[in-house]
Amino acid sequence: MNARIIVMDFGSQYAHLIARRVRDLGVFSSVVSNELSADDIRANFPDIRGIILSGGPDDVVDPAAPQCDKNIFELNVPVLGLCYGHHIISHYLGGKVSLGAGREYGITKLKVAKKDSILKGFDKAEAVWMNHGNSVTAPPPGFEVAARTGNCIAVIQNKRKNIYGVQFHPEVTHTKKGKVLFSNFVFDICSAKKDWSMERFIGDKIKKIKRQVGNRRAIIGLSGGVDSSVAAILMSRAIGKNLTAVFVDTGFMRLGEPEFIRDTFTHWDMKLKMVDARKKFYDALRGIVDPEQKRKIIGRLFIRIFDEVALDKKAEILVQGTIYPDRIESGTSKNASVIKSHHNVGGLPKNMTLELCEPLEDLYKDEVRAVAKKLGLPDELALRHPFPGPGLAIRILGECTRKNVKIVQKANYIVLDELEKADEYNSIWQAFAVLLPVKSVGVQGDARSYKRVIAIRFVNSVDAMSASFSKVPYSLLEKISTRITNEIKEVNRVVYDITNKPPGTIEWE
Repeated sequence: MNARIIVMDFGSQYAHLIARRVRDLGVFSSVVSNELSADDIRANFPDIRGIILSGGPDDVVDPAAPQCDKNIFELNVPVLGLCYGHHIISHYLGGKVSLGAGREYGITKLKVAKKDSILKGFDKAEAVWMNHGNSVTAPPPGFEVAARTGNCIAVIQNKRKNIYGVQFHPEVTHTKKGKVLFSNFVFDICSAKKDWSMERFIGDKIKKIKRQVGNRRAIIGLSGGVDSSVAAILMSRAIGKNLTAVFVDTGFMRLGEPEFIRDTFTHWDMKLKMVDARKKFYDALRGIVDPEQKRKIIGRLFIRIFDEVALDKKAEILVQGTIYPDRIESGTSKNASVIKSHHNVGGLPKNMTLELCEPLEDLYKDEVRAVAKKLGLPDELALRHPFPGPGLAIRILGECTRKNVKIVQKANYIVLDELEKADEYNSIWQAFAVLLPVKSVGVQGDARSYKRVIAIRFVNSVDAMSASFSKVPYSLLEKISTRITNEIKEVNRVVYDITNKPPGTIEWE
């Protein structure tokens, strides 16, 4: 399917979130490179209705900063620039952008002068989210200033050419009327039609898989999480028995996970292979404490195992349940920075013998859950909390010994068990325990103890690009803490992580 609205990526961590907001309105959108020329756009997107220029971390006046083809402004297609994209518009079309003028970070008051067109439905004063050091200090000829803040020109517009620049970020939830702005652009300015749905995604994706794979055989790493499960079912719908689902027991899985996988997926129309690789993973991670090393070692070992299975099954395709936050945090966008290498992205070797197929690479977690529902997966899978690909290896801050795995495995089980008993499991996005590399003094049985510390983390999120810690009842935290210190003899202290994302990530490593 060709994109109705394309988002040109200048390195923003939120570039794909912009496309996501457009899809939320029922219009298809996708992210493309900022290096795409106007001719490329004409050739590849015949049904294009609009172009959005993303934010980015660079200074537009720096010659080394990412640029775009100036001819995109002559395509007779509406253009909306956000933050860095706002600067691109001004810089290219004769306005002025100043370095370090009027820095603004966080919630800022927008003073609206023109409540029409892109700002239709806005009040005279609105709360918006800013994240910029540079500012547009003079609009290009033919543009009018539609809104300001106390420090900068915040919105410019040329209604005749349908080009709009916005300094704030409407894609983040902190901008209260961000959805209104996108709706104005997509429907009123671009005249796009609402024809995007998860049903259409499923149908289009199955066709795309068939085109890529053909009659070849494929294998998929099945972890039991919603991402790999949905990817497996989509692949099964597309290629049937030519798919082999491979569960690799790394030794870093949830308690009872191999049994759960066997019981659940033997009922689906796919071949299932169970691989016990615990010793290989423990040996490979012996003495390793750096989280990036862990992730990359795990990724490389996964690939070696899949290569062996592929050779046995005569498979040529490796399917992964990679979703968009995995790719953006791993720095796959040319101008984006690496937050952490996900084992199935940054950990992949360059000399892979298998061709990759990633049917969920453009979706966020909640979109994957919506697809799961449409595919008929049970709630036990569709609503399951996210679990990292490297497993408990990155919930152990330090060396991944068998003893440490048993501690954090039992602690994670207790956390989820108590959540389910309290009927809070589905109200929390993700909950887990982390084993810290420290000991603390305690009192147990009227005697001094010196034992390990467990941190527990509950977060709420929509798309995993940002998250807030959950304000769960103290009584629930107390039950979890009591069980952990009573049932795990190596632990005498439990702490609760109250860090949001950003500045932290959801997982600790």
